Amino acid sequence: MGVQKRTRKFAQVKRIIGQRDARLKKNQEKGEIVGKKKAKGDEIVREIPQVSSALFFQYNTALVPPYSVLVDTNFLSHTVQNKLEMLSSMMDCLYASCTPIITSCVMAELEKLGQKYRIALRIARDERWERLECFHKGVYADDCIVDRVMKHKIYIVATNDRDLKRRIRKIPGVPIMSVARGKYVIERLPDAPEK
Repeated sequence: MGVQKRTRKFAQVKRIIGQRDARLKKNQEKGEIVGKKKAKGDEIVREIPQVSSALFFQYNTALVPPYSVLVDTNFLSHTVQNKLEMLSSMMDCLYASCTPIITSCVMAELEKLGQKYRIALRIARDERWERLECFHKGVYADDCIVDRVMKHKIYIVATNDRDLKRRIRKIPGVPIMSVARGKYVIERLPDAPEK
């Protein structure tokens, strides 16, 4: 008969521990670190933000005429480019009386921009508009506007800035006004007239 092939029996082969085995000391230390991070993460998740009582689903019942319109730097510059009268154009858009509000951050931003935006600055300095003082660090108007709108959902935000619009769309019940096609347009205001 021929030579028989010698095969090792499975049980007799020497077993080797894999590199990722949990019994190795280095893998045990990694597991403890990951466990601690997960435990810290669970504690933070338990906070749920309070929803405004003025919201009925996405409909904001706190928005009533005369509307308070928070104006951004970008909106003012687009108004100047399109040669629009701010107050009358807002009233044409909303079909109601409104008060443009300019924060001190927006004023500081316009002053920083210099000569190119001097007409927009002159419009912003008009006595007819309401002024809001800011008591925070820095003069970044976008953060200021988002923070104000998060606290009090009584404003319509007037801006043409894409990033600011994207941030405000995440906040329910806050309408956005912008300049488009030579006039003011509004989005996310349920009572707004269809054009």
